[in-house]
Amino acid sequence: MELKDYQEEFRRIYTSEIRREGAAQLLEFLSSENSDFFTAPASTKYHLSTEGGLLIHSLNVYHCLRDYLDRNRVKDVYGLSYSDESIAIAALLHDLCKVNIYKTGFRNVKDSAGIWQKVPMYEIDDTLPYGHGEKSVYMISGYMKLTREEAFAIRYHMGFSGSEDERNVGKAFGMFPLAVALSIADTEATFFMEKQPPSMS
Repeated sequence: MELKDYQEEFRRIYTSEIRREGAAQLLEFLSSENSDFFTAPASTKYHLSTEGGLLIHSLNVYHCLRDYLDRNRVKDVYGLSYSDESIAIAALLHDLCKVNIYKTGFRNVKDSAGIWQKVPMYEIDDTLPYGHGEKSVYMISGYMKLTREEAFAIRYHMGFSGSEDERNVGKAFGMFPLAVALSIADTEATFFMEKQPPSMS
């Protein structure tokens, strides 16, 4: 798929599932020249460190979350059920904190002949250092109101791998099952789907 195909898929899901007041204005910001959401990488060197990586990761998490919540055990035994809008908001926007933080830099790497070459790389230059999940909640809330469960799911989507107090993560997971589901979806997308960047022409 080409990058424009991912962009079209994101916009299609976003506009069909998220109808909350302020949602259109948030999408307008994400699509504007003031945002690099559609072209930013998902990380500096770990998963999807490539143009459009953040967009692709957001879509991967969306599909993983939908699939997880559609499992019979999750529905029938755990009793989890969320609106299409909540699923789309939590998954598509969980990493909004990464908008406008990646800059292109260079590092020296030896090639196969042992000669040093200058190669491009991404580095972080965060001008709004407000944390990770909490920054995403803060950014979204500037445009539209989140439910408490959506806010906690986005805030704690890193689960126990983040820098949060583990007691808070466990308490949030116990209170807000969507946070558990989103963390599982984020982990699945990162470690199972995104080991190699997708081919784009």
